[in-house]
Amino acid sequence: MVRIGIRREDKSRFEGRVPLVPAEVERLVKNDGIEFTVQRSPIRALGEDLFVKAGARIGDDLADCGVILGVKEIPPAKLEPGKTYAYFSHVIKGQPANMPALARIIELGATLIDFEKITDEQGQRLVAFGRFAGLAGMIDSLWALGRRLLHEGQRDQPFADCLPAPRYRDLEHARRTLSDVADRIRLKGLPENLRPFVCGFTGYGKVSTGAQEIFDLLPVKEVAPAELPGLPRSANECFKVVFREGHMVERIDASRPFNLREYYDLPDLYRGAFFPHAHHLTVLMNCIYWESKYPRLLAREQLAELYRDPAAPPRLKVIGDISCDIDGSVACTVRPTAPDNPVYVYDPATGQAADGVAGIGPVVLAIDFLPSELPVDASKHFSRALAPLVAGLAHADLEAPFEKCGLPPELARATIVYRGELTERYRYLKQYLPS
Repeated sequence: MVRIGIRREDKSRFEGRVPLVPAEVERLVKNDGIEFTVQRSPIRALGEDLFVKAGARIGDDLADCGVILGVKEIPPAKLEPGKTYAYFSHVIKGQPANMPALARIIELGATLIDFEKITDEQGQRLVAFGRFAGLAGMIDSLWALGRRLLHEGQRDQPFADCLPAPRYRDLEHARRTLSDVADRIRLKGLPENLRPFVCGFTGYGKVSTGAQEIFDLLPVKEVAPAELPGLPRSANECFKVVFREGHMVERIDASRPFNLREYYDLPDLYRGAFFPHAHHLTVLMNCIYWESKYPRLLAREQLAELYRDPAAPPRLKVIGDISCDIDGSVACTVRPTAPDNPVYVYDPATGQAADGVAGIGPVVLAIDFLPSELPVDASKHFSRALAPLVAGLAHADLEAPFEKCGLPPELARATIVYRGELTERYRYLKQYLPS
């Protein structure tokens, strides 16, 4: 049986997550006899003493580990020959920034298992941080709304004391604070210039439902997109609207109705239809998977039209772009942000972005590793899903041919490279590799 290593995260100084928490390490040590080495880290959210108590060894390197677990991308220079790596590699779309690492894994005769591709037989993901991206993104967006309203001179408003996610002790602390915000709204109502307060969520997957989970702590009434124009300005509840594909795009040839399967197979037959809804939103939480073949939610020209008259600004104050596709589905996401400087204002007239909440245009939240803002809670959630597969990974014969190595099927489906060769389902990635 190989020794498993848990590497230190080094992509960002804010990354305190781990793929396995001490409680799961302890269970795997006691129940499966697996040995662990945890690499020393000054930024990990869970202390090394907890891993020692769980039965792991602490070390400066992972030279004695045949399998190495991580969270974020590993720099090519830190990859070692013959090792098996399991982490979020972000290579499955041929992302240019990560092709050198993929090429290096192949060159070193190593193995790559991508957490993003661990699925069941129906293709549903089994280990993911998506819910926590939604949770942190919504917490941050309510904080950003409070900051923007304060900048506009609105001090008597319920979001003034909201904090960004990293400043809460944990998720429960954030929940309690937002429950107090909800009580204030029930008692004092919403400021007149904020009514009707509408938060829109694009998509309905784990990211979106995570964001909704936080918003639903407020006194919420859910409405359909068609109801938005008629919402009363006297309403003191917080309106929630969820946009599905049929609300965001429409068929160019209107003689036939929207068809979801056709849209995903033939997106060129469709065009964006979201812009009219944007006029009615206070906050937009963007939670959809997007590729350039699909229509944008908000193009630059539409944003320029929305904010054309500075004397009559639109209702839309904050865009929480959890998807964080640069120049993607919402074109105002022009660069990513970080937890210590999480938002900027996009100026639709110039296309420029200025840090903070001041300026003409929407406040944009664009952190591309939001779950790291709730590192302990997110790690516990992820670890519970991953741990049952780790025993199978440790007991597999990783020197045998791929078909006979004994990896659990969930991990076999996620194996992009095996002993230096792209596996059959990922051979398409060869076209993206450096020549």
